[in-house]
Amino acid sequence: MGKCILAQRRGAGSVFTAHVHKRKGAAKLRPLDFGERRGFVKGTIKEVVHDSGRGAPIALVQFRHPYKFKRVQTRMIAVEGMQTGQFVYCGKRAELAIGNCLPLKMVPEGSIVCNVELKTGDRGSLARASGEYCIVISHLPEQERTRIKLPSGEKKSISWNCRAMVGIIAGGGRTEKPMLKAGAAHYRYKAKRKCWPTIRGVARNPVEHPHGGGNHQHIGHPSTVQRACPPGQKAGLIAARRTGRHRGGQKTQGKEGK
Repeated sequence: MGKCILAQRRGAGSVFTAHVHKRKGAAKLRPLDFGERRGFVKGTIKEVVHDSGRGAPIALVQFRHPYKFKRVQTRMIAVEGMQTGQFVYCGKRAELAIGNCLPLKMVPEGSIVCNVELKTGDRGSLARASGEYCIVISHLPEQERTRIKLPSGEKKSISWNCRAMVGIIAGGGRTEKPMLKAGAAHYRYKAKRKCWPTIRGVARNPVEHPHGGGNHQHIGHPSTVQRACPPGQKAGLIAARRTGRHRGGQKTQGKEGK
C-alpha cells in the first residue's frame, strides 16, 4: 500500500485551507428590495481598496438603510472607471451608466455587463474576475428571459429580472504581465492558498501517485478512473465521458444557430 497521496491530504484541510485573514469579505450586489424593484437606490463610493487573493479591486459603496435612519456599507466588485466620490444607482429605473446596477430587461442588446446574477436575487455570480464581462445578445419577451454571452464564449439564457452591473470588471490585463521568476509566483499563490508549485503525477514515485514510477515518465495504464474508485486511486480523468482532442465544430455551430 502506498502513502497518502496529495489529493487526499488536500481534502483534509490543514495547511491547504485558503488564507482569508487579510480579505475584506464577500463582494456582492446589495440585497434586492422594494426600492430596486420599483425605482432606484443611490449610493456613494467611499473607497476603492485591494482585496488580498483577488485580482479585481473592491469598491466600498455607502447606501441609506431602507428602513432605519442610518447608512449601510456594501462591498461591490469595482468596475473599470469607478472612482471615489462617484454616485452609483441600483434599480429598475437607474440609467445605463458605468458602475450602475440594473435588471437585464432594462439593458439594451449589445451592452457590456459584468457581475451578473445567475438567479434573481443571488447578488452576482457570473463575470466577476478582473477584466471579465458578458455581452447581452437578445431579449426573449415571451419567455421573460435574456440571452447573454459569457466570458468563456458560451451563450446562456437567464431570467431578465437578474441584475447586472454596467461595464467591465476592473483590473483587466493582469495575466498579460509575465511572472519572470519563481519568487513572483510564490508570493502570488501565498495570498491564495498552498497550491504552488504543482508537480506532475508521472514525475513522482510509485508510492506517492498512481502515475508515478517507471524508467520513463509514462502513466502505463489508462488515465481514466471510475467515479466510485477509492481515495488514493482517484487520480487522472475521473469518470470521463470521452477523451482526446475535440475535433470539428459542426454540431456546436448547429446548436448556436438554434
